[in-house]
Amino acid sequence: MSNAGISAGNQNHPIKTVREAINEALHQEMERDPTVIILGEEVAGGAGCKGSDEAYGGVFGLTKGLGPRFGRGRVIDTPITESAIIGAAAGAANTGLRPVAELMFVDFIGVCFDQIFNQAAKFRYMFGGKATTPMVIRATAGAGLRAAAQHSSMLHPVLTHMPGLKVVMPSNAYDAKGLMIQAIRDNDPVCFLEHKLLYETSCPVPDEIYTIPFGEAAFCREGSDCTIVAMGAMVPRAILVADKLAAEGIHCDVIDPRTTSPLDSEAILESVEVSGRLVVVDEANPRCSVAADISSIVAEHAFSALRAPIKCVTAPHTPVPFAPNLEDAYMPSEARIEQAVRDVLGAR
Repeated sequence: MSNAGISAGNQNHPIKTVREAINEALHQEMERDPTVIILGEEVAGGAGCKGSDEAYGGVFGLTKGLGPRFGRGRVIDTPITESAIIGAAAGAANTGLRPVAELMFVDFIGVCFDQIFNQAAKFRYMFGGKATTPMVIRATAGAGLRAAAQHSSMLHPVLTHMPGLKVVMPSNAYDAKGLMIQAIRDNDPVCFLEHKLLYETSCPVPDEIYTIPFGEAAFCREGSDCTIVAMGAMVPRAILVADKLAAEGIHCDVIDPRTTSPLDSEAILESVEVSGRLVVVDEANPRCSVAADISSIVAEHAFSALRAPIKCVTAPHTPVPFAPNLEDAYMPSEARIEQAVRDVLGAR
């Protein structure tokens, strides 16, 4: 368990956005290791188009500048076919390269599900540990940008369920850089989920190369009254709630797992043993979610410490709506998180 991450904002480093931090991580790892390649749709700026190679850098601009710096041999614009992107990345990883493959939206994993679940995730196991697949699958995730149901899902529970995959969900720029570098250096396939609402959020981030180990949660706030576990874009919301409650004398642990596979269950259990109360905030749909998984772990291993029923704050079991008012209501809000904390504090 670690106090890094959001607490790193207290350090004297340049302010960078999540977008800038990930781009910097990609630049630095490609400079350091010539086996790192990038592939995806428009990652180099639109092959064959007139104008600058930097015109796109991916749909959200995360790979801007990589094409001109490293060339088309290492920053590869692909056709619009997710199965080919991930299949090529898995093959490249098995033959000595370290590909970073971009899926514009995590919703599109359905197109390349076989390449992820039945190939990349199983290579090490099926070949008796002799095969490694050091690939990163970058994908945007989450609602809030009015992108409708096919471009707004949170599918980390689906990926977390698959043995052989590692699943990363940064909540701030400092973590995004360190976790991306760690993901590129890892010898297993890593799904790196970037919440669209976080791209313009910023905090101090070192210029130097650093890594953040997988499976080590960050304590973003500390308190003994309630444990709040939140993921991705829900972490800043949980922090705002914790800060508001702290002004009333209610002090909460806010735990950001950073990775859902591996999951730092030890940090969560240690916190609940002290607080006796748990609120899990997860933007994914409730059935078979990571919120449900964490609740199950705590119920199994720390039941005697609980002083109140566990509360989960999640999206409803529906697709993401397109209507702005419905989409806002769909996502876990600060008001819902606060009410859940007050409910567990008031339970007898």
